[in-house]
Amino acid sequence: MDFIEGEILHINKPLHWTSFRVVRVVRAKICSRLKIKKLKVGHTGTLDPLATGVMTICTGRKTKEIDRLQALTKEYVADIRLGATTPSFDLETEVDGTYPTGHITEEAVRECLRRFEGEIQQVPPAFSAVKVEGRRAYTFARNNETIELKPKLLVIESIELLSVDLPTIRVRVVCSKGTYIRALARDIGEALHTGAHLTALTRTRIGEVTLDQCLGMESLELFFDQHIAGQP
Repeated sequence: MDFIEGEILHINKPLHWTSFRVVRVVRAKICSRLKIKKLKVGHTGTLDPLATGVMTICTGRKTKEIDRLQALTKEYVADIRLGATTPSFDLETEVDGTYPTGHITEEAVRECLRRFEGEIQQVPPAFSAVKVEGRRAYTFARNNETIELKPKLLVIESIELLSVDLPTIRVRVVCSKGTYIRALARDIGEALHTGAHLTALTRTRIGEVTLDQCLGMESLELFFDQHIAGQP
């Protein structure tokens, strides 16, 4: 494999790792073996630290394909806790509100999810990398500064209820670029007349690449030893 000319790798991002950390480790391991100081490496879509799953990494000239790869359909499996909210819509922040869930039934959840299929308008989370006035939204949120985030038009190709163990539900979501599953959890909670936040998230597919095709970070040493040996 020629990582300088360009390669595309698919990584299973570990829990608590930032997307930047994955890129940094991949770059460092390749540069060390090739005995070079610099190499262009980028990813095709951020995963939150509390999310796991498919991350596509491009090296060298393949980084020119990042825009194309970012546009591919993505699939997620998400655990959503009903009846409680957090400022970040996930476990990054503490619960700031609790709400009744006694009125929620499995049929009510199924009916609710159907409303989110197709084109939707979604307001991104305040704790997100969306840029506002040249700054990331999360920098405002962490300083307790209020900002207005504009809704974006997205496509939810399908949303399937996988399991119900109230107050927690598990769903599979197939969606377009730019979809925030944390924001979807928020909106599902509001539609069910309660609160909600994300408790677990795995990206299971990007385009045709599925999780079982991805390299684990623990496998990178052997992978690069096998594919870089003998290169200058």
